[in-house]
Amino acid sequence: APRFRPYEPDQLLFLPANPREWLPEGDLVYFLQDVVTQLDLSSIYQAYDGSRGGQPPYDPRLMIGLLLYGYSVGVVSSRQIEKATYHSVPFRILSAGQHPDHDTIAAFRQRHLAALAGLFVQVLRLCQKAGLVQLGHVSLDGTKVQANASKHKAMSYARMEKKAAQLRQEVDALLAQAAAADAAEDGRYGQGQRGDELPEDLRFKQSRLAKIEAAKAALEAEARAEAEAQQPEYDAKKAAWEGRGRRGRPPKEPLSEPEPKRQRNFTDAESRIMPAKGSFVQGYNCQIAVDEQAQVIIAAHVTQRCNDKQEVLPLLAQIKANTDGQMPHICSADSGYFSDSNIEALEADGVDPYVATGRQAHDDKPLPVRGRIPKQATVQQRMARKLRTLKGRATYAKRKHIVEPPFGQIKEARDFRRFSLRGLQQVNFEWDLVCLTHNLLKLFRSGGDPIPT
Repeated sequence: APRFRPYEPDQLLFLPANPREWLPEGDLVYFLQDVVTQLDLSSIYQAYDGSRGGQPPYDPRLMIGLLLYGYSVGVVSSRQIEKATYHSVPFRILSAGQHPDHDTIAAFRQRHLAALAGLFVQVLRLCQKAGLVQLGHVSLDGTKVQANASKHKAMSYARMEKKAAQLRQEVDALLAQAAAADAAEDGRYGQGQRGDELPEDLRFKQSRLAKIEAAKAALEAEARAEAEAQQPEYDAKKAAWEGRGRRGRPPKEPLSEPEPKRQRNFTDAESRIMPAKGSFVQGYNCQIAVDEQAQVIIAAHVTQRCNDKQEVLPLLAQIKANTDGQMPHICSADSGYFSDSNIEALEADGVDPYVATGRQAHDDKPLPVRGRIPKQATVQQRMARKLRTLKGRATYAKRKHIVEPPFGQIKEARDFRRFSLRGLQQVNFEWDLVCLTHNLLKLFRSGGDPIPT
């Protein structure tokens, strides 16, 4: 008869009494447990005053450990985390045999999201102490991440006007039809009898009309606010144009009405339609600044703007705040970040900028630089010339090796392609949580001690 290894599914097993023996020594779970003990969680603990009755809440260290490990391995859904506390050994170790349900996990994340995002700086300081951040060469870049909304739930302002007019006509017709039916039934059965409720079709059209009207009003308010903000710049450009004797094109006056193609999403109103690799996504533009030493993210934020030109100053301010006023020696970025004001801002902070001035084909080799820089050269001409030198080409070539791998690790290895939360502020907090766990993984894989001396 053939022989097999013994298989007894009902055999009682005796697991090690110490959970640290359930997984190999040096596992990510034990590293995260040690890190959580070192973090300042006072802002979270202060939210609990002990005056309320009922069952006591779960320990914040347990909940934070579950969330940090979940975001580190690509499990961000509260329902998936709840299931993992039953089926996954790492999650069972983190929860110490407890099983918070998905509502509790989601409520904890929502309640303490700002405090969780605030742990980003604490983890960055741990990376600095471990020597993973040198601030020698920092690169900036952005990527589009899908919002928790479908682009098919968005509607342009022009279509809103047409649809609202159509729905008003249909609602008026249904109201007239309902009034006629009520009058006929009152004459037949007498007033106060059943049968006078609004038809289901009418209730649906009225609610949809209300949503469209609210979205229109929001777009109009945004357009007015943007026009007011742009008015001083327009006035200055107009005065300069008139000072030149009205030569050239006059500046474009800011519009106080929404453009016909401007869209608003009914699921996540603060998300935007954005170009991404030849297509369009309903999402946000996620920005990071990455240090060359170990690809640690030292600054991160989310914006609604598709263009990256206005993101240099916010990232610079974050770098300065996160590193106690320190600034990198070199900063590189692609052509999407180039503007005269951005280059001047970097240089004013003592940063040596290497920012592309335009797109360049892969097979287009720039000609070597010869001669002195002309005194009348513009900022753009000086930067283009700088990037054609041997040093400039070598320095800028490092950009894609510094800042692009973190996006691949976040979106491919950890499968973070879509936000779980909605709204710009909530999405910013969640992006900080994603970048925080990226840095934790860098610290873990470097062999850094989570308990610095």
